[in-house]
Amino acid sequence: MIDVARYAIAAVLCTLLFACGAERSRLPTQEWQDVVVGVETRPAPVVIGMNEFLVSATRKTGGAEYDLLVFIRMHESEPWTQSIQDGRTGVYRRAIAVGAVPQTLQVRVKRAGQETVLMFPLRQQE
Repeated sequence: MIDVARYAIAAVLCTLLFACGAERSRLPTQEWQDVVVGVETRPAPVVIGMNEFLVSATRKTGGAEYDLLVFIRMHESEPWTQSIQDGRTGVYRRAIAVGAVPQTLQVRVKRAGQETVLMFPLRQQE
């Protein structure tokens, strides 16, 4: 009976690990002023069509930076699309269309009258 319980617990843990491990990709972070900006993609790697981008912003001290406006786009010829702030977690999310990859995601970050554009090269699906 104990062996059955062990196998059941192991099966549940494996299921949870696979469920929590949704396919995503974290791109290398970049810094602007005192903010560390990172990007995750869903799916990972990106595919042609709609992809979700999660932009995370944290202070170098470790806290979430939620006092930003974040916009994204794939090409200079496209208009900026404002990302939606996910509470006060420092996460900004938006889905936009991706054409033939490899491409570079452009992230425009604004705070207190200052702004910058960060470039995140996207990995091509293999």
